Amino acid sequence: MATSSLPLSLLAPAYRFVASRRITLAAFPFSATAALRVTAWLSSSTLTTTHHQTLLYTGRLTLLAAIVALLLYITSSRLRQRPVYLVAYACFRPPASLRVPLAKYVEHAELAPCFDAKSVGFQSRLIERSGFGEETCLPPALHLIPPEKTLNAARAEAERGIFSAVDGVLAKTGVRAGDIGVVVVNCTLFSTTPCMADMVVRRYGLCSDVRCFNLSGMGCSAGITGVGLAQNILQRGDDAYALVVSTEILTSDYYSGDERAMLLQNCLFRMGASAALLSTSRAHARYRLARLVRTHAGRDGRAYGCVQQEDDAAGERGIALSKEVMSVAGDTLTAHMATLGPLVLPASEILAYALSFVARRVFNSKGAKQYIPDFRTAFEHFCIHAGGRAVIDELQRGLGLSDELVEPSHMALHRFGNTSSSSVWYELAYLEAKCRVRKGDRVWMIGFGSGFKCNSAVWVCLRPPASLVSGPWDGCMHRYPVATVQ
Repeated sequence: MATSSLPLSLLAPAYRFVASRRITLAAFPFSATAALRVTAWLSSSTLTTTHHQTLLYTGRLTLLAAIVALLLYITSSRLRQRPVYLVAYACFRPPASLRVPLAKYVEHAELAPCFDAKSVGFQSRLIERSGFGEETCLPPALHLIPPEKTLNAARAEAERGIFSAVDGVLAKTGVRAGDIGVVVVNCTLFSTTPCMADMVVRRYGLCSDVRCFNLSGMGCSAGITGVGLAQNILQRGDDAYALVVSTEILTSDYYSGDERAMLLQNCLFRMGASAALLSTSRAHARYRLARLVRTHAGRDGRAYGCVQQEDDAAGERGIALSKEVMSVAGDTLTAHMATLGPLVLPASEILAYALSFVARRVFNSKGAKQYIPDFRTAFEHFCIHAGGRAVIDELQRGLGLSDELVEPSHMALHRFGNTSSSSVWYELAYLEAKCRVRKGDRVWMIGFGSGFKCNSAVWVCLRPPASLVSGPWDGCMHRYPVATVQ
């Protein structure tokens, strides 16, 4: 992999240099020919055979340069990346009948035959400190005793969340289902045949040439991966719209054992789904996708194994979270910011970081602290994946963010819980419901996922909501922000 990527890393800057200066480079032979002809005219009496040969050579060079310039122009026009826009998005709001207050969750766990007293106590303490409110929801099958972990129940959960979100985004835009040329659905744990992308095609009667992708096993950052996949297809095709759906299905993977590392998934994840409609047309667009950066730390065994689906000693399947997950997340975030920073930070911040690096590494200045770039100079709003209160707090400390900047993440966690890859869209909906996003504002979405991955999408607001549309926050926005348990 290292040997094959080296030539590409060298060719890419060379191509950008030639393509950006194609007119200048093509004009050089023409200028040389003109100069030689003027010289020949001024000294026609002394014109020699050498001059004739030179003129013939430069004439051929001129023709070759013209052909090369034309090819460069055609190639660069075709390969030039078209901007991708967010037309609209919508989030699924589970009904109040599915809410799970702490008392109800604990009572349910006590009555379930699969948990002993220690496991119930552990889950109770974990949820108390999780930052959840009393309105997070679980699917209907998990309200039963014992939980109904069947394929049909999982499909019903998927259809309920996905179709609600897609209905919402189509209603907002008035886009016909037949105009959607790309469908990307991501869900980490539940993967069935036909897949969930096929469910969308069947439900909305999409065209037979629609391109469908179903991403599974990619963790809570897969929503941004889906946006990146849709972006690549839109930039290289003629599709009008791409639909990106993010969800997590909890029914089929509810853990019914006593391993503490695997009980975390029952406590932290809740129902949620989002649908985003992307296009290369600026008309009616709400946001422009400015940057999309992905970092994969999977080559490191510690990072690869810190979030793992496995069976416990009794054969019960679940997701095991190792104690190293926060350390791995921090290391991956550091590598990710090293890639993202130069793309988004102003020159002053990059220079300050470079000087700090030189002081510490080159001059061995032990007293000099490593300068942490101020990402508040690059973004006005932050949508940090609501993976848990500890994750949000750690990023707040590391990036030096104010309580107001991480408020959307904490409030999304409080109201909806950890909805996996869709959580960043609930946070954007919170910002818009609070009327905080203005034209020109930059929004940073960042997610973490198993593998271990850290993905970012940077959106630039083109048009704030025309009216106060709170979407999933409708009816409860007046209560937020609320104080959360520390």
